[in-house]
Amino acid sequence: MNSLLTQLLKKSAANFQQKNGSETIAYSNYRIAKAYRNLVLTAKSQIKDTLLITLGIFSASFGFKGFLLTNHFIDGGATGISLLISAITSLPLHVLIVCINIPFIVLAYNILGRAFAIKTSLAITGLAVCLATVNFPDITQDNLLVAVFGGFFLGAGIGLAVRGGAVIDGTEVLAIYLSRKFGTTIGDIIIMINVIIFSAAAYFLSIEIALYSMITYLSASKTLDFIIEGIEEYIGVTIISIHSESIRKMIIETLGRGVTIYNGKRGFGKTGNTRDMDIVYTVVTRLELNKLNIEIEKIDPNSFVVMSSIKDTKGGMIKKRPLKH
Repeated sequence: MNSLLTQLLKKSAANFQQKNGSETIAYSNYRIAKAYRNLVLTAKSQIKDTLLITLGIFSASFGFKGFLLTNHFIDGGATGISLLISAITSLPLHVLIVCINIPFIVLAYNILGRAFAIKTSLAITGLAVCLATVNFPDITQDNLLVAVFGGFFLGAGIGLAVRGGAVIDGTEVLAIYLSRKFGTTIGDIIIMINVIIFSAAAYFLSIEIALYSMITYLSASKTLDFIIEGIEEYIGVTIISIHSESIRKMIIETLGRGVTIYNGKRGFGKTGNTRDMDIVYTVVTRLELNKLNIEIEKIDPNSFVVMSSIKDTKGGMIKKRPLKH
């Protein structure tokens, strides 16, 4: 398979040779290997995204049909609007899911690009097809269980789709657009949208359903955060110390983490005197932060340490297990 693909790449490369006067610039073996590697990486990425979006579609569909639809509970965002209209008018949810999200898809095309809009369109269409064709059993009639677990599976579905590079709820696209237009935060926009949705649910359905729907939204929101951000929270730590070399060795040897060294100046005292020194930066998990602080305290109690939360990391040594001693 690999040899066949390599032959095809060589043939393709030969067809696209660039000519400059009498010289012909042929593609080197390095370029062929690089093109092959890029093709493999792209294929793996597309397969991974497809699997994540598919799992997200089935999880969200299970949350809809196995829990929420039976009790007319709703969620926030575009899915909540679809559920609310479906409960009021008895229109099929799969039709509403597509219709409600069409404006968000157009908006996504304008502000996030064609590739994202196409992938989102396919994800939402897949969700509508799954809702229309796949039967899921009613799991429970208990209102609290419906609210909690319906939100859990719905949030997991949305999160998996986001991991796959698409959305099955277009509210965040609208929130991004409005935040850019009016200078507010995305979180504030989402809260305002959901306040309107739940107020409408209290008016058209009942206050009790609206309250249970808020539980559904909270459950979905927390599950979504968990799926996207993962179980471990990453902390970026900047350490300014005259013993930077000892701290660097400690992080590498004791914690088993990588470090980045910046060359900077430290200002201190009333006169603002400065001195050159190395600044150490590393990323650890929340569980490792206490150990790092203890080790820094042993080396330099007077060091200046700045910590900040990080949503996610890629590459490096952060996801390897710490060295055991």
